[in-house]
Amino acid sequence: MENPQDIFSSNGGCLSDIVIEKYLVESKESVSHVQLACSMQDCAFPLDGTELCIWNTKDPSRQLLILRGHHQPITAMAFGNKVNPLLICSASLDYVIMWNLDECREKVLQAYPLLSLFIDAESRQLVTGCADGQLWIFSLMDGHHYRRVARVDLRKKTETFSTRRVKSGLCSQPEESQLPSTSALGKGEQVEVTFPVLRLAPCDLSLIPNSACGCLSSENTRCVWIGSSVGLFVFNLANLEVEAALYYKDFQSLSILLAGSCALRNRTADQKVLCLLASLFGGKIAVLEINPAALVTAQQCPSMGQSLSVPASSCVLPTSPLYLGIAKEKSTKAASEQRCAARNVVKDQRLVFHSKVRSSGYASAPHVTMFSPKTNIKSEGKGSSRSRSSCAREAYPVECAVPTKPGPQVAAAPTCTRVCCIQYSGNGQWLACGLANHLSLVFDASLTGTSAVFSGHDGAVNAVCWSQDRRWLLSAARDGTLRVWSARGAELALLLGKDMFSKPIQSAQFYYIDAFILLSSGPEFQLLRYHIDTCKDEIKRYKQKSKSKLICRLSTTGAVDMTSLSAVNDFYSHIVLAAGRNRTVEVFDLNAGCSAAVIVEAHSRPVHQICQNKGSSFTTQQPQAYNLFLTTAVGDGMRLWDLRTLRCERHFEGHPTRGYPCGIAFSPCGRFAACGAEDRHAYVYEMGSSTFSHRLAGHTDTVTGVAFNPSAPQLATATLDGKLQLFLAE
Repeated sequence: MENPQDIFSSNGGCLSDIVIEKYLVESKESVSHVQLACSMQDCAFPLDGTELCIWNTKDPSRQLLILRGHHQPITAMAFGNKVNPLLICSASLDYVIMWNLDECREKVLQAYPLLSLFIDAESRQLVTGCADGQLWIFSLMDGHHYRRVARVDLRKKTETFSTRRVKSGLCSQPEESQLPSTSALGKGEQVEVTFPVLRLAPCDLSLIPNSACGCLSSENTRCVWIGSSVGLFVFNLANLEVEAALYYKDFQSLSILLAGSCALRNRTADQKVLCLLASLFGGKIAVLEINPAALVTAQQCPSMGQSLSVPASSCVLPTSPLYLGIAKEKSTKAASEQRCAARNVVKDQRLVFHSKVRSSGYASAPHVTMFSPKTNIKSEGKGSSRSRSSCAREAYPVECAVPTKPGPQVAAAPTCTRVCCIQYSGNGQWLACGLANHLSLVFDASLTGTSAVFSGHDGAVNAVCWSQDRRWLLSAARDGTLRVWSARGAELALLLGKDMFSKPIQSAQFYYIDAFILLSSGPEFQLLRYHIDTCKDEIKRYKQKSKSKLICRLSTTGAVDMTSLSAVNDFYSHIVLAAGRNRTVEVFDLNAGCSAAVIVEAHSRPVHQICQNKGSSFTTQQPQAYNLFLTTAVGDGMRLWDLRTLRCERHFEGHPTRGYPCGIAFSPCGRFAACGAEDRHAYVYEMGSSTFSHRLAGHTDTVTGVAFNPSAPQLATATLDGKLQLFLAE
């Protein structure tokens, strides 16, 4: 368990500012398993078993109100939602009684039976807690039929919360176990400790000023108080994480260190929270006043010294690898163009220059040159028509429906061959996929016609990427090679051999509007400047004239192998995101040429894919929306992050991915996220909900990859048995 100084002093917080014990009373009978109650101004608890005691928090000097009417020990109580009249219900084995507190304070106590009970749910989620420390969250949205959103282990979440704080440097490493209930055990003894959930109550962060919450935004965050036997926790229902923890044992002024029952109530007048505690052992009952602003502020991550942004917000520095790579290219461009022009001039001349001697024509320009004007006109016509069709194509509908209508389905290979990756071209007309049988295929976006085949790898193709101008297709395989192909002719344009990399390439893509190639190999990623020679020499066609040059290489913190890499190529961005096998996500700023931030404990397992919200040329989003990105890990669902705060904003875990890494994708409009699953379905989530909105059937095996068409509301899916499925909007 962390020391109180480590937990609450990082941001200048004071222990006395967080929690104060306002009242203490001792009952003759234990009330450790009694459901207590709090209202805006009153706290209710049983006294000596059968008597209901009311303590007024607004006027503590007022005498306790004792209500007698039960003959058996009181087991539960609850206040009504109305202030006038203020009602409270108490229950025991003999009676269920409704009390009118205003009348009880003025005249003889009268009791009458309760006629009805109800639950007031402000949100569309139902949260239940169990004695074994498990939280069950269900959706109450129309049509969801009380679907389970998540199941949470409170003990594991508190451990993750403490571990994240330790690795982030917010507190020191605890010497002993972080589980407070294991401190009484003898050395060498181990026990599975649970945090029984005693009470759930709404945590209204909107009452707290935004400046006090730090990076925890109260605008879009819905939290709940969890009362446990060892402390109180602020739990975020969006990202399913503990945001703050208050352990009773960390405060020496508290009389109760282990609770058997508790009740919580927000107080709007002074933005404080009242907590009524009953001791697990003995008859002590205490009333605590908690300052949630001080609690949250003391435990939130401090603001970063620099502001990170995916869209480039500043010019490229002269010391940046991006600047060096482009500057060197510009310095040699003129000389290269002159040499190429000279070669072309010599190539077009005849071998014999005498006017009276007739040339054999052997060295004259090839006969195809005669038809080059016609060919060019035809080619330009096609290109212009494509351009016109692209310009004439309507913009991507922002308020479009989710593509759920099954469309064409094709088999990528004759036999059951795994589809490792898929990606649409920028104009949405082509779909590329990498297969486990060493091939890369390009289909028409409608999945009709014959696919183009790109062969040459000796291992499974685990990455394909289109260039921004759609002229080139990049592929990387398990054989340790990277190839750049001409998208039109399926011809190899650039080959980077396995001798250039110490380990197989895990991820590869074009970067900085096709200026660089970005790839990860082992614990580092490399930034390569490349040149593709499009001049054809029929005699030396076997000799590769295209080349690449290493600009820089950066390693992850701790030199752990990278599992995924992501950067934006459609617009200028200095940010590169990398995931490591130690369950971290690291942010690199290539303008500064170094690591900028590390997200520790991003998932419970290593992240196998990072997907950024890159948008599309057919639609526009708010600039801040491009700072959102998704991560996924086997068995831990999908998480939505904000680069500006480095916080997880939402957790999606309604799809089963227990053993196979399934792909994820952002929609061009930024409103939806899709993912594959092992139950032969694809799932679509809305950004504002933690539960899936659509479950797409029709697959014959595990859905390994998903991709949204950037120009139209279409979704393509790939399966483990080599099928491609298209879904269209209704």
